[in-house]
Amino acid sequence: MNETKIALVTGANKGIGYEIANGLGTLGYRVGVGARDEARLRSAVEELRAAGVDAFGVPLDVTGDRSVADAAELIDRQAGRLDVLVNNAGISGETGPGWIQDPTALDLDMVRTVVETNVVGVIRVTNAMLPLLRRSASPRVVNVSSSVGSLTRQADPGIEIGPVMAAYAPSKSFLNAVTVQYARHLADTDILINAVCPGLVATDFNGFHGPRTPAQGAAVAVRLATLPDGGPTGSFFEDAGPVPW
Repeated sequence: MNETKIALVTGANKGIGYEIANGLGTLGYRVGVGARDEARLRSAVEELRAAGVDAFGVPLDVTGDRSVADAAELIDRQAGRLDVLVNNAGISGETGPGWIQDPTALDLDMVRTVVETNVVGVIRVTNAMLPLLRRSASPRVVNVSSSVGSLTRQADPGIEIGPVMAAYAPSKSFLNAVTVQYARHLADTDILINAVCPGLVATDFNGFHGPRTPAQGAAVAVRLATLPDGGPTGSFFEDAGPVPW
């Protein structure tokens, strides 16, 4: 009999992260719900369990070394390995109307905060979870990025990519580049690591502006998290297929 697969989703107490956890749980995964807010974490786990998902809470602040180490220890105690890691936690660093982040007037502390969560946090969590992922027969890592992380799309004046976001957008480009470096380093292992763009999803992250639901945004991450052996690695995907870097 096959063992139940174990997943960890960061920032999973609401929005896209919650729906990724729900999607994996619906497929039979046991899901660690990572979140830093204890009350929201508890509520999300209760809701997922009520929906039939085998969920457990993982207190997790991706910006804290001790918090991330404690999360890895908890998963080790709970399951002894990790089959799927979805790095979903992220912040926008929004500073003004319409999400505009003027590169000539950036608050550098805000830039550091965005990068610390959206990039350094992913590195911190991934490295802490790698020993557990290496115990899996088919380990998968999914980094939740954004279409604004595509330099190709950002540089094309013929593509409507939204407002100038000189902190958030580069943080996602940085995340994409880091994803490629992990894929190169792990090329001789069974670990597949990819970035995904969920599209413009209506959540509190963007003031609930967007044509897509959290469940629709989560679908591509769930698909990449459940890739068969031999699937792509070091790539960037949206629902329609590959996204240009």
